[in-house]
Amino acid sequence: MKARGNTFVVDTTNSPYAKLRPVPIENVHLEDSFWAPRISMIREKTIPSQHEIIEETGRLFNFRRASGKERGGFRGLYFNDSDVYKWVEAAAFSLAAGRNDDLHRLTRQTILEIISAQDDDGYLNTYFTFDNKKKRWTNLRDMHELYCAGHLIQAAIAYYRATGEHELIDAACRFADHIDETFRLGKRDGTPGHPEIEMALVELYRLTGKRRYLELSKFFLDNRGKGLIGGSPYHIDHKPFRELDEIVGHAVRSVYLNCGAADLYMEIGDERLLEALFHLWRSMTERKMYITGGIGSRYVGESFGEDYELPNVTAYAETCAAIANVMWNWRMLLITGEARFADVMELALYNGVLAGISIDGEEYFYVNPLADRGTHRRQRWFKCACCPPNIARLLASIPGYFYSISSEGIWLHLYAQGKVSIDVNGVSVKLTQWTRYPWDGDVKIMVQPETESSFSMFLRIPGWSRKPKVLVNDQPIDQPLSAGSYLEIRRLWKHGDIIQLVLPMPIEQIVCNPRVMENQDRVALKRGPLIYCVEQVDNPDFDVWNLILPLDSKMEAKWEPSLLNGVVIISGEAYAADDEIDGQLYRVETSSSVKMRRVKFTAIPYFAWANREPGPMTVWIRSLMLPHQAT
Repeated sequence: MKARGNTFVVDTTNSPYAKLRPVPIENVHLEDSFWAPRISMIREKTIPSQHEIIEETGRLFNFRRASGKERGGFRGLYFNDSDVYKWVEAAAFSLAAGRNDDLHRLTRQTILEIISAQDDDGYLNTYFTFDNKKKRWTNLRDMHELYCAGHLIQAAIAYYRATGEHELIDAACRFADHIDETFRLGKRDGTPGHPEIEMALVELYRLTGKRRYLELSKFFLDNRGKGLIGGSPYHIDHKPFRELDEIVGHAVRSVYLNCGAADLYMEIGDERLLEALFHLWRSMTERKMYITGGIGSRYVGESFGEDYELPNVTAYAETCAAIANVMWNWRMLLITGEARFADVMELALYNGVLAGISIDGEEYFYVNPLADRGTHRRQRWFKCACCPPNIARLLASIPGYFYSISSEGIWLHLYAQGKVSIDVNGVSVKLTQWTRYPWDGDVKIMVQPETESSFSMFLRIPGWSRKPKVLVNDQPIDQPLSAGSYLEIRRLWKHGDIIQLVLPMPIEQIVCNPRVMENQDRVALKRGPLIYCVEQVDNPDFDVWNLILPLDSKMEAKWEPSLLNGVVIISGEAYAADDEIDGQLYRVETSSSVKMRRVKFTAIPYFAWANREPGPMTVWIRSLMLPHQAT
């Protein structure tokens, strides 16, 4: 096992069926005004404040109780261990990105509490101790034992890679061995009610080289669809995985399962797995995904709804589900090298995920509506607190998503100012990016190989881009550019070569498939990768739910450095409808006209809403009203 200096989100270095290989987090140094401050915020505010909360809510007490250090009853929900593990993983990724002695010390203390609670046989779950010990492995559908184990394994892998310290990974391997002996080797059928362990076991195989972990992951996936956990679509147990063609059920469960299947495919090359993943991806992105990249529209079961069932006020769109969307698309990108997966990953990251955390890094959304009357606010924590540490671990690992390598060369997926060092077929190459992305689409990249070297640079041309341009050393390239693809530039690269990528960011009005009933005659504003919303605090002269935006509205984008830690706003001219009907709920329509008045409006990025005073908000704005109908 190679540790320290090789911290990956997903390590496909030796995966035979992956097209792309990872670049260690340690090699990527972001220096921009968008991601770098957020990564610092996660390290300096979010992770420490979350540790205070997992202590005060009894999550760490549960480990001390299980080890005999403290007495009392179990505190909280039966899967609370997983929040501690996600916190450790966030801390590990943060330590990989930059040394922090205080955080290292705090993480070690937490890990010692975890491993002290492990049983002699390797079992580790603080809920199933003492009187509950006899209930172990008796309810895989509901009790999240395998889910918690998966998060322990992922935390242990990240911490070992970041620090080289082996105590937690040793404990995780002992637990994984116990699970393997109980189920696969013990001839005991089972599959988790909440998928998570599948991808964790594949990553453990990648780290250790022990094939038993890969076989155990396959064992759990192959047992789905046999009715072992009830056979319901909610648990994605209604069909064998390879027969799935529609994404259904609990959104996080469903997409975590897809992550595990994608990881498994990259190691064993089962084409039926990949075929199912493509079907599920199209089902989600073409019929069941919000414009923000959020998924899971129903409060009931935190689940996917029917095709085109995408309500706005009652959107569930759990933060964890948007995170899962990023995770799955990252894996699909590693498999294929296709930009469509990077496009969805970016969409979910900048919109669905980032809305889940306040701009000060200490409050969170569990649910992410696309319209609200001002009552939905972020919270410091939740009784079921899966989302806060989940968003912390994702944002702490962000540097690991920017670049990949292949046998042909270097792949650039996301853009941000900073530097990276990459080994390309034995040649050390340094890249430096200059850009204000996502606020501006101009990107300049300096290529600095230690010796002149021939390889390809693959630049992602986002699917949202219009009329992109690429120059090398001030000369336009003689290649066609296609939005939603990777542009391959192959040449003999010399120290100091400059690539310029120009991605114009016009303000666009996006319309929805008419089968989404709520969004008929409405538009959403998009600029670059960002979805916008109108919030009452910026528009005090009218109710933003009454805003009507003509298709020919004049709009402009403007940088506001003092607003919401610095954002580009969209401002323009529109109309406000005065269509209250004298307090009545219904009336007989006697005129086709709607009373309107001219107004100026301001829109902000969706991720930044609800950080100021409460008030109505909406993403989808009434439209398709021609100016000559106004009075």
